[in-house]
Amino acid sequence: MIEAFQNIFKIPDLRKRVIFTFLLLGVYRIGAQIPTPGINAFALQEFFKQYASGILGFWNIFSGGAFAKCTIFALGIMPYITAQIIFSLLVVVWPYLAKLQKEGGAEGRKKINQYTRYATIFICIVQSLGISMWVKNLVSPGGIRVVENPNIFYHISVVIILTAGATFIMWLGEQITARGVGNGISLMIFAGIVVGLIPAIIKTFEQWSQGNISILAIALLLIFMIAVVAFIVYFERAQRRIPVQYAKRMVGNKMMGGQSVYFPLKLNPVGVISIIFAVSLLGLPATFLSLPYFDKFQFFRTLSEYLGYGTLTYLFLYAVLIVVFTYFYMSIVFNPDELADNLKKYGGFIPGIRPGKSTAEYLYRTLTHLIFAGCLYLIIVALLPILLINGFPLHHLWGVGSYIESTFRTMRLDWILNGFKVEFYFGGTSLLIVVGVAMDTIQQVESQLIMRHYEGFSKRTRIRGRRG
Repeated sequence: MIEAFQNIFKIPDLRKRVIFTFLLLGVYRIGAQIPTPGINAFALQEFFKQYASGILGFWNIFSGGAFAKCTIFALGIMPYITAQIIFSLLVVVWPYLAKLQKEGGAEGRKKINQYTRYATIFICIVQSLGISMWVKNLVSPGGIRVVENPNIFYHISVVIILTAGATFIMWLGEQITARGVGNGISLMIFAGIVVGLIPAIIKTFEQWSQGNISILAIALLLIFMIAVVAFIVYFERAQRRIPVQYAKRMVGNKMMGGQSVYFPLKLNPVGVISIIFAVSLLGLPATFLSLPYFDKFQFFRTLSEYLGYGTLTYLFLYAVLIVVFTYFYMSIVFNPDELADNLKKYGGFIPGIRPGKSTAEYLYRTLTHLIFAGCLYLIIVALLPILLINGFPLHHLWGVGSYIESTFRTMRLDWILNGFKVEFYFGGTSLLIVVGVAMDTIQQVESQLIMRHYEGFSKRTRIRGRRG
C-alpha cells in the first residue's frame, strides 16, 4: 500500500489531479470558517448546542459545521444534492426530460445539468431567505441576540452571500470531478464529516481525564467502530451476480456473441439516499415542535418528547421510513421491464428464464429480496450508533416501559438504557458516506495506477468501489 501511494506521485498527471483535489478541498474548508456579516457566530453556536440533534444537526454535518456558525458556506452542498435528486425523479416521470436524456446524448445531459444548476440557485435563494428569517429572532442561552440589526439590508445581504457561497461550492465540486480525483460533491461531504472527528476525539479524551468515562468504554467504542466500518465495507461491496448468456449471431463475416457475462445487482443500490430522506422527514416535526410558540402547549410538549432524538418512537419511525424510502426510490430508478427488453434486443437471456416478461418478473423478485436485506443492513448501521451512545430508552413503552427499566436497573444493566454517553458523533449516515466515498476514490486511483502499469493498493485483487 505504501508503494501504491508513492506511485501516485510518480505519475505527473495523477499527481496534478491529487494536488488539485486537495487544494480545492482546502479552499472549501477555508470558506466554511468565514462568518456571514450581520450574524453573531458565537451566539448561534451556543444556541445550536441545545438543538444539535434532529434535522439541524443533520444539516450541520453535511455543511461541515458551517451551518452552526452560519458562515458563507452555511448551505453547504445540500441544495445541489436536492436538485440532483429532484431531476433524477423528474427524468422518470416527465417525458420531455426522459427523451432529452435518452436521445439527446451528451448535449441532452448537458442541458439537464444546466437545469439542475438553475434549480440549485432557486433552492439556495429560498433556503437562505428562510435562514435569515429564522435566525433574526434567535437569542443564545447567555442572552446574546444572534442578529443585532435585522433590517431589510440584512436579509438581502444574507440571501446574496449564502446563495453565492452555495453556488461556488457547486462549482468547486464540478471542478474536482472534472479535473481532480473522485466525485467532487461526495469528497466535500467527506471532508466536512472527517474534519469534525478531531474535536470529537479531543472531547472524548477530556471526558476520560475528568473521570466521566472509563478507558475500557473508550476501548470498546473503538473496537465497535472498527467492526461497524468492516461491516459497512463488506455489505457495500456485496452483490448478486445474475448470469447473462448472449446468443451467437453473424455480423458481416464474423460470428459475434456466445459469451457469458454477469449482471451485478447491489445489495444496497440506493446508497445513503434513503437514510437522508428518513432523517430529513423525521427531523422536521421535532424541529418545529422545539420552537417557542409550540412550547406553550402541553400537547405539543408531550408530542415533542415522544418524537425526541433517541426515543423509542423515534427509532421505530426511523426504521420504517428507511424501508419505505428504499423501496420507493428503487421503484423509480430501476425498471425491470426496460432492462428485460434491452437484454432481448441484444440477444441476451438469463439461463433457465424465458426472455421478455418472465425475465422482468425474475429481476423484480430478485431485486425485491435484495432490497429487503439491504433495508435490514441500513437499519442496523443507522440505529446501532444511536443505541450505543444514547442507549435504548423504554419509558415511552406504554404500560410496561417503566417496569422494564426498573428491572434493568436492579440487574445493574443501566448501560442498556443509557448507553455509554460518549460525546462523540458516530452516526450511521456519516459512516456510510465516509466509507463509501473512500472506497470509490481509492478504486478510481487504483484504476489510474493499473492503467499505467503500476501496482495498485492490493496485489491479489482489485479494490472495488460501491459501483463494482
